[in-house]
Amino acid sequence: MGRDFSTIGHALSVPTRSAMIDVLMDGTARPAGELAAVARVSAATASEHLAILVAAGLLRGKRAGRQRLYSILDQRTAEALESLGQLCVEVPISSLVQSRTKHDLADARMCYDHVAGRLGVELFDASVRLRWFDSEAHLTARGERALSELGVAVPAARAQRRPLTRTCPDWTQRRPHLAGALGAALTAQLLERRWITRRSTGRGLIITADGLNAIQRTWGIDLTAD
Repeated sequence: MGRDFSTIGHALSVPTRSAMIDVLMDGTARPAGELAAVARVSAATASEHLAILVAAGLLRGKRAGRQRLYSILDQRTAEALESLGQLCVEVPISSLVQSRTKHDLADARMCYDHVAGRLGVELFDASVRLRWFDSEAHLTARGERALSELGVAVPAARAQRRPLTRTCPDWTQRRPHLAGALGAALTAQLLERRWITRRSTGRGLIITADGLNAIQRTWGIDLTAD
């Protein structure tokens, strides 16, 4: 039997719902009111759109006190949406803020719970060159030692039910970055060490000065070069 894409297609067919999906791709859970503001619609309209996204299996809603928080259903769904982004047209840029945001997202961003953008792609490419992973993203013994020395919880990642490693097609770089339980664990360590920090809004990431030096020292990547 074939697959019926119509339900997903309908759910993603409205720019308002696309905007909500995009802001939740950083792995956070947000209330309907915040998502309404992002999409520039009323609270009642936002609730209608969110109900469609939940019914399509793209989002989940969870009660938290008096609020209901919405998030991407799971990491598998987030990775599928990131891959789908390669087929989508870009939102037209009509302001300096939008241009800056586009540049920031292409440089470094969260893709649900792991790093994407130029940073994610270059970290994966360098890790393959260092033989931490093979070309299909399988972790090597050398890679396990190196990541453990960085404080990445490899055994805990291996114990999860999700795949340990997998590649995720990057819609801005058109090359893969590292996903799976280990991609998430590495990202958590980068955040803990404050080599990267989250931007105040959206899913963009900032590479700190300490991070630039540490990443160059560890992976041999000069992220200041064009």
